[in-house]
Amino acid sequence: MYEIRKHKIELRQKYLARREMLSPAVRAGRDAQICRNLLSSAVYRYSDVLLLYYPTGTEVDILPVARAAAKAGKRVAYPRCNTEDHSMTFYFIRSEKDMEEGSYGLREPREGLPAFLPEEKGTNVLCVVPAVVYDRKGYRIGYGGGYYDRFFGKFRPNSVGVVYEEFLLGSVPHGRFDMSVDVVMTERGVYAGK
Repeated sequence: MYEIRKHKIELRQKYLARREMLSPAVRAGRDAQICRNLLSSAVYRYSDVLLLYYPTGTEVDILPVARAAAKAGKRVAYPRCNTEDHSMTFYFIRSEKDMEEGSYGLREPREGLPAFLPEEKGTNVLCVVPAVVYDRKGYRIGYGGGYYDRFFGKFRPNSVGVVYEEFLLGSVPHGRFDMSVDVVMTERGVYAGK
C-alpha cells in the first residue's frame, strides 16, 4: 500500500507541474472542446441531475457545462467537503451566487441549500469528476483526499472523468478502494472505462 501511495504522490506532483506549464490560451481551447464533447454526449443528454465540481487553478473549466445544463432545465449540484471524515455532500444551486469559499479554498455551495439525495427515484444522475490524471480504464489520481472514492462507495451514478489528452495515461496505480469512472473525456475524444 505504501508503494502505491508513494507512486501516486510522485505522479500527482509531476503532472500538476506539467499542467501549470500549459498556457492559459491552450487550456482555454482544450476546456472548450471538452465541454463541447460533454454537452454532445448521450450521458449528458439523458441526465436530469448533474453533480459537478467548481474548477480551481488549472483544472478543466466545466462551468460552460453547468450554465448550459441550467439553461436546459437540468438540476446542477456541487459538493461541500467534510474535512473530518473526508466525505462530501452535493447541494443544488440556482446560480454561481450560491457559491462561497469553503474547504481547501474551493468554491462550495453555501449552507442551507437543498441537498442532493442519492435515494431520489426517477432521476438520471451524471457526476463529472476532476483529476490530475486518468488512465484508460477510468482510474484516476486526484488530489489525495479520497472524497470521490468515498462518495462512489455509497452511491454509484453515471460518471465522466475530464482531463487533457496528454494527461490520459496507459495505467495509474490504484488500490482496492479506488473507484473508476465510466467514461473519460478529453479534448480529442471519449474513452470507455473498465
